[in-house]
Amino acid sequence: MSDLDKRLNAIRDQSVLCVGDVMLDRYVYGEVARVSPEAPVQVLAVAREEHAPGGAGNVALNIAGLGGRCVLVGVIGDDLSGRTLAAIFAGSGGRIDAHLALDPARATTSKVRFVSEHFSSHLLRADWETTRAIDAAREKEILSLAQKALRKCGALVISDYGKGTLTPGLIEGLIAAAKLANKPVVVDPKGDDYRLYHGATLITPNRAELSDAVRRRVRSADEVAAAAAELALVADVDAILATRSEEGMTLVVRGEKPVHIEAHPTRVRDVSGAGDTVVATVAALLATGADLESAARAANAAAAVVVGKRGTAAITLTELRARLLPAVLRAHEKVALDPDLLDRRLHQWRAAGLRIGFTNGVFDLLHPGHIKVLAEARAACDRLVVGLNTDASVRRLKGPDRPLQDEKARAEVLAALEVVDLVVPFDADTPLELIRKVLPDVLVKGADYEKNEVVGREIVEAAGGEVLLVELLPAHSTTRLVERAQPAEKPKRR
Repeated sequence: MSDLDKRLNAIRDQSVLCVGDVMLDRYVYGEVARVSPEAPVQVLAVAREEHAPGGAGNVALNIAGLGGRCVLVGVIGDDLSGRTLAAIFAGSGGRIDAHLALDPARATTSKVRFVSEHFSSHLLRADWETTRAIDAAREKEILSLAQKALRKCGALVISDYGKGTLTPGLIEGLIAAAKLANKPVVVDPKGDDYRLYHGATLITPNRAELSDAVRRRVRSADEVAAAAAELALVADVDAILATRSEEGMTLVVRGEKPVHIEAHPTRVRDVSGAGDTVVATVAALLATGADLESAARAANAAAAVVVGKRGTAAITLTELRARLLPAVLRAHEKVALDPDLLDRRLHQWRAAGLRIGFTNGVFDLLHPGHIKVLAEARAACDRLVVGLNTDASVRRLKGPDRPLQDEKARAEVLAALEVVDLVVPFDADTPLELIRKVLPDVLVKGADYEKNEVVGREIVEAAGGEVLLVELLPAHSTTRLVERAQPAEKPKRR
């Protein structure tokens, strides 16, 4: 097991304290087909609504998604949004321990985004918020709660959205308590005066925030590195992790050379909450004892995952491992021996709006023909499920001498391929029932079939999916390999 793998697994044993601005993110989805007769504005025909914690609440969700435990401290108002947030955290299965100070004089920060599903674009955002600083009594209450929680936490996140929770006095008290306890402090900053965060371990501005903080525009990676080094000195922090959108990140640790981290290629759907994912991932790994560069690289991978999801979304440990670790190190996680694993993955992928593909076979001796079909299948979807005939099924189809490798070995080899996202063994002679359960968006087979011969075609097409036939590589088949491996029969002596 690699050191990174050990660190990722160790997150489940860690608790992280997160203090900051808690908010509720709501998404209203619908279609735009006309302009209002009352004013020159589009009319959104609402189809559905979703909501999720934002700000410090989303940091907590990400820590919980990575398998850790988060102690969340913040402020809510006496309103529906505040009660909704409290209910969400109460239902986290114990992964989020929320301490939300109630301030009847404040509105719980709530952001409502109106989204056109057809155009995949935001039409309007409406905010409800109170941004004045919390009073001295609640500042004292929050600091006291945080100091007690810090004793059992491995790191502190300060999630500053400028909504009034994090007063200068509270920030100073939090960082002082963490330094006294020798716990790393990760700050998601707001404003342009980062001296507020002096003494922190790491601050994570994006490029625009970094430009504001150093009072000049920064564009190139070298300019970002120079600005980050300057800011680390001015703010008196150990390191700056500057995010550069599609260009990746730059980590500058005081006294060391900058590290430029390339972004992972991904299809961006929504950048909402990506900064929360970054600080959550960094803090969770620092709590395990990981170094800053390892934590930053993991955060870079985590951000690539969540920007591929719709809305404010959280990372899961499985998703992060899939981005970071070579497939061979996580192959066992990609074999669905338990039916519940298939159900969970399908639910996660559909919730993220991902296109699901399916193909199947025996895959006894993996050869270039198999690789071509699997690669083209994965190119046609976001996640590929591979149905694998069990040993009993293969014997019925191909005779008592097959398979050459048992289903465990065949599954592990398939799961080690990057193009394969899940391997599902099935015992029937055809994958019809498995296809019915997966209900893929695209069903892939080799072009040695006609479309009307493909098992499950009617089910997939009836659900709006498609069937894709992939041209096969000539002279590549397991049967031919087996025949060539057989020793030639010696001529009989006369």
